[in-house]
Amino acid sequence: MHRRQFLHAGALAALAAPTTPTTAAPPPAPEAKAPLFRLGLVTYNLAAAWNLATLLRVCKSAGISPVELRTTHKHGVEPSLTKEQRKEVRKRFADAGIDIWGCGTTCEFHSPNPAEVKKNIETCKRFVDLVADLGGRGVKVRPNGLPKEVPVEKTLEQIGKSLVLCGQAADDAGVEIWVEVHGRGTAHPPHMKTIMEQCGHRRVGLTWNSNSTDIKDGSIEEYFNLLWPWIRSCHINELYKDAAGAYPYRELFRLFRRRGYDRVTLCEVGRTVADEAAGTEILRYYKALWTELNRDGKGPRPTANRRARPGDRCRHCYGPAGRAGLADAECGGGSVRWCE
Repeated sequence: MHRRQFLHAGALAALAAPTTPTTAAPPPAPEAKAPLFRLGLVTYNLAAAWNLATLLRVCKSAGISPVELRTTHKHGVEPSLTKEQRKEVRKRFADAGIDIWGCGTTCEFHSPNPAEVKKNIETCKRFVDLVADLGGRGVKVRPNGLPKEVPVEKTLEQIGKSLVLCGQAADDAGVEIWVEVHGRGTAHPPHMKTIMEQCGHRRVGLTWNSNSTDIKDGSIEEYFNLLWPWIRSCHINELYKDAAGAYPYRELFRLFRRRGYDRVTLCEVGRTVADEAAGTEILRYYKALWTELNRDGKGPRPTANRRARPGDRCRHCYGPAGRAGLADAECGGGSVRWCE
C-alpha cells in the first residue's frame, strides 16, 4: 500500500470509529443580580443634629444618595423657606452631587377630631409645594395608631379618604405621597392594604418601614407581596438584625431585586450622632454591610429562637430544613443550623 493510500485509509477509520463523548465545561455561575435600587439616608435620626453643610459633606464622603429630609431637624429644610431659599437648597444639593428624595413629615390622619385631620392635610400640602420647589420626588406621611373609641374599619377608611386630598395636591405638583407603614395597629400590613384600597389615588404609595410586624413564620415574603403594588420607597434600620435573626434584610433585598425595584432603601437609624467624623465612618460601615446583604438573594434567615418548620431553608445553602447529616463543606457556610 502506498503511503498516501495508507494515510487516507487511517483517516477513514478514525472517522468511522465511535467517539468518546467529552463533557463540556460547565458555564460559569451567574453572578448575583446587582440591585437597581440605591442606598440613601433619612435624617431621622442619625443626621438630626447636622446642619445642611455637614449633611452634604458626610453624604458625599460616604457615597450616600439620595436624602429624605425629616422635618424639625437641624438641616432647616421646612415649608417656611422662601422661594429664594428653596432655590439655594436645591443648588447646594446639586453642587454636592446628592439627590433630594423628598421630605419626611409627621402628617397623620387617624384622629377622631376632624379639625386635626384637616390641619394635617393642609400641612401635607405645604410640604408638597416645598418638595416640588426642591426638585424632590415625594412627601412621606404616616398613620400613627388606631383610636380605641372608633371602629378600626372607620379609622382605616378615614385615613384612606384623607390621603386622596393629599394625592390630588401631589398630582398637581408632579410629586408623590408615601404612606409609611407605621403606628400601633396601623402598621399591620393587611390594615395598610385596606388604607391604600380606600385611597386608590395613583400618586399615593407606601414606604416599606422594615417593622417586626412584617415577619410571618420567619419570612416577610407574604406581607411584602401583599403590599408590593403600592411600595414606592423604603426605610431600613439596623442591618445587623439580619445576622441576629431579628429582621431578614437579605430576604428583603432579594425580593426587591426579583421585582426590579429601582428606587431607594433609606438608612433610618434611631440614634443621633452629632460628630461629623463618627457619622461618616458609621455610614461607610453601613454601606459595606448593605452591599454584602445585597450580594446573595437566597432567602430568609431563620428567626432567632425558633425551630425549623416545613418549607424553611438553611441560612447558608438554602437547602431544605432537616437534611440530616449535611456537612459544613457541603453547605458552604460556617454554620449549618437548620441543615442538621
